[in-house]
Amino acid sequence: MIKTIPRISTRGYYDLKHGKTIKRGSYFLYPKKDFKKFIGSKELVIMIHGLRNDNSGAIAKIILAKNRLSQLGYSFPVTGFSYDSNTTGAHLLKHAKRALSAGQIIAKKNGRNLAMFIEDFKSSSPETKIRLMGHSLGSQVILSAVEYLAKKSRNNEIIESIHFFGASITNDIPSSKKYGKLLDKIIKGKIVNYFSPTDEVLNWANSEKFVRCPLGLNGAVGKTISKYHQKSVKPKNHRFASYAAVLNSFP
Repeated sequence: MIKTIPRISTRGYYDLKHGKTIKRGSYFLYPKKDFKKFIGSKELVIMIHGLRNDNSGAIAKIILAKNRLSQLGYSFPVTGFSYDSNTTGAHLLKHAKRALSAGQIIAKKNGRNLAMFIEDFKSSSPETKIRLMGHSLGSQVILSAVEYLAKKSRNNEIIESIHFFGASITNDIPSSKKYGKLLDKIIKGKIVNYFSPTDEVLNWANSEKFVRCPLGLNGAVGKTISKYHQKSVKPKNHRFASYAAVLNSFP
């Protein structure tokens, strides 16, 4: 019998071609009973995948994160956030720009959904430290979640830490007045950015001007907030499996 991987999901909430909202829900938990077991846990990690991941792809990323963290001696629960990132035509070069644009719209909208889960879970389990791991487009989901959470003062320091891998958000985020202040407000511990100047997907996206100066390519520019740290790594490629392989410590 295959063990079910618990996850937070918004699958089917957004249109895969243009990113339009189809369903105005918050999120659903699968299976719900597993999340009741997480209540009272000292920590909880949420893995947020990137573009071109269907539901099975999202599950695979959670398993990858769980296994790698276990190898590093991390023993607390690991779940994932599964969203509509398998946008129409993302695998075809001629549709790449439109598919990425739809993915970015969906990722930004999902920030609200992820934030709502964090608020709900922390209200049930206030002592649990929430740690977020975001790969590629998952970094945008996290950034948008931070924006949403920052609207309420009670959410100050609600997230313990963030780890970015091959992040597609821009490299001025950690030093910008707007986002630097929001990150500083919502993150209690640290933000760690694993970047790679040899990342072939981010290099291509940058050269094609699909993603302007991605944070995951050459790290941050300017004076960053003190909670921000970065590490240059050499993964085999842009895939999360490659970034997980070069992760040497957590948190």
